[in-house]
Amino acid sequence: MDHQQASQRIRELTEELSLHNHQYYVLDDPTISDAAYDELLRELQALELAYPDLAQEDSPTQRVGSAPQGRFEPLTHTIPMLSLANAMNDEELLDFDKRIRKELGDEIIEYLVEPKLDGLGVELIYQNGIFTAGSTRGDGYVGENITQNLKTLRSLPLRLLDQKRDIPPYLEVRGEVFMTHQEFEALNENQLNDEKQPFANPRNAAAGSLRQLDSRITAKRKLKVNIYAPGRIDNFQVDTQEQFIHALKDWGFPVNERYKLCKGIDEVIDFHHALEADRETLSYDIDGSVSKVNRLDQQAELGMRSRSPKWAIAGKFKARQEITRIESIEASIGRTGAITPVANLEPVALGGVTVSRATLHNQDEIERKDIRVGDTVVVQRAGDVIPEVVKVILDQRPAGTQSYIIPDTCPVCEGHVVRLEGEAKHYCQNISCPAQIKGRIEHFVAKRCLDIDGLGTKLVAQLVDEDLIHSIADIYLLTVGQLAPLERMAEKSAQNLIQAIEQSKEAELWRLIHGLGIRNVGEHLSKLLADKYGSLIRISEATVDELEAIHEVGPIVARGVVEFFRDEDNQRLVELLFKAGLNTEKDISSNGSGVLQGLSFVFTGKLEIFTRDTARELVELMGGTTANSISKKTDYLVAGPGAGSKLEKASKLGVKVLSETEFKDMAGVD
Repeated sequence: MDHQQASQRIRELTEELSLHNHQYYVLDDPTISDAAYDELLRELQALELAYPDLAQEDSPTQRVGSAPQGRFEPLTHTIPMLSLANAMNDEELLDFDKRIRKELGDEIIEYLVEPKLDGLGVELIYQNGIFTAGSTRGDGYVGENITQNLKTLRSLPLRLLDQKRDIPPYLEVRGEVFMTHQEFEALNENQLNDEKQPFANPRNAAAGSLRQLDSRITAKRKLKVNIYAPGRIDNFQVDTQEQFIHALKDWGFPVNERYKLCKGIDEVIDFHHALEADRETLSYDIDGSVSKVNRLDQQAELGMRSRSPKWAIAGKFKARQEITRIESIEASIGRTGAITPVANLEPVALGGVTVSRATLHNQDEIERKDIRVGDTVVVQRAGDVIPEVVKVILDQRPAGTQSYIIPDTCPVCEGHVVRLEGEAKHYCQNISCPAQIKGRIEHFVAKRCLDIDGLGTKLVAQLVDEDLIHSIADIYLLTVGQLAPLERMAEKSAQNLIQAIEQSKEAELWRLIHGLGIRNVGEHLSKLLADKYGSLIRISEATVDELEAIHEVGPIVARGVVEFFRDEDNQRLVELLFKAGLNTEKDISSNGSGVLQGLSFVFTGKLEIFTRDTARELVELMGGTTANSISKKTDYLVAGPGAGSKLEKASKLGVKVLSETEFKDMAGVD
């Protein structure tokens, strides 16, 4: 066989084996025997060994894994992989639907509802139909590049099918990697036979398997993947979520077939309960349902929060419950000084995880449930995640127990503890409390705040415990000489950290606002305040009335901002950060020409000149702000074809309506 003949045969074998993989692992409908498949695979392996220059990127031989990597490289998501808001019961699903209908002005919304797989979120990237890269969700913005491990998944297509529809030149899709119960049990049996620690549950097993530096180990774990969401896709258009699922199947992606198109929230709730009833009969774990507005134009109109889409929600199943005993109760201190009572439990297996601690929420909850040390209690994992005490089994209460009262002094710093009027929580009032300091600093240096690489939780704790830092501002006084002698540090690491700290001084203003940890001010509101005021000083001088006049800022947020900057310790902190050289002003160049300065826009209908995201970015670039809903504070509604109830509301409120062309001219875009 010459080089040309070998090339032709390799292409034939690659295509044939890929189709057989799809039939077996995706459609569950094999058309040849395992022996025949292995014979074809061995022939391909032999040809690739003889002609290594002919081995293709999408070759089925790559599924066996490769030599260990040193570490996983970061991979930035083109579009953030957002999390979902949760609905813990039927009432919260009804509230979700009510908000959607109010926003869209429709009586009945069509939803696509799918099982919520309990696995590890991943993103897959295809260029010209070939799988080129894949990553974990990470923090939603940057994940870990696990391409070699993902290639070992038999159900993941290395080359997309083009028999039923065209393949986009660039395609990103999101999905969930999981492990079946059968494979999980087999894996744990092998772990025990090898005298290794068994995995706690299938999700942990899947996550651990997918993050192996040696992809040959991943290849042995028999993981599966289901795809359900788009990322960036070029030259591709569908109108609904259901049509997108059909496209995924046409391209050869495995999808979960237990989805249903529901007309109205009543059908959503009925299907959610049906999934919950079938939960224990499935061969894999699910922990809820996911409901998405089916029409993509409506999804675009509803838009996003800072961390989750407004058009989707995860309906969580009722929590699994077990019985155990409370051994002790302690007060845990958060970064804001909030005190959360926590029960230390006799360890109990709950939903595949060993639970030894459970939140008691606050003093009111302790008293309402009459929870005491020594009680036998029912515990559950709320949303299958956070352990909590449901109730006390009173007839098993031992004699001599006493009610638990949150102490009036902080257990960490002995500072004064108070319960503010109208608050359920108690708070330590000592701003220098070490527990608060650690939490505040961890938040300040986090990726979505100042993003100081190398300053993690353990190092922060060490710096506080060694009395090297006592506040956020002290970070900027650290020296290489102080850092280098610390455990797990050295001269080079210390220099890198000092460089990262120095670079953080140039961070955008919204990151600094977010990092300050003002109560109820998250990432989105931090950007809003930065855009509105352009200066930390001007924000600190704002009144409650001025803040409330900003669209999306309510009375609780407004009071929280004003109270934060009234505090003398916080005033000193801001002054020290200013002296340290941090950027406390919004770069006016980032506002472009400023022709839309101070103006608020809402977009509705189908935009034809811009995408909705591009239009919003343009407004912000020109100094304006955008919102998802019409209010008296809205200056302009930009309406495209298919605009609905927002037009009517704009008319009632006297909000000026622009066509997309008028908006384009107003922004001065060619």
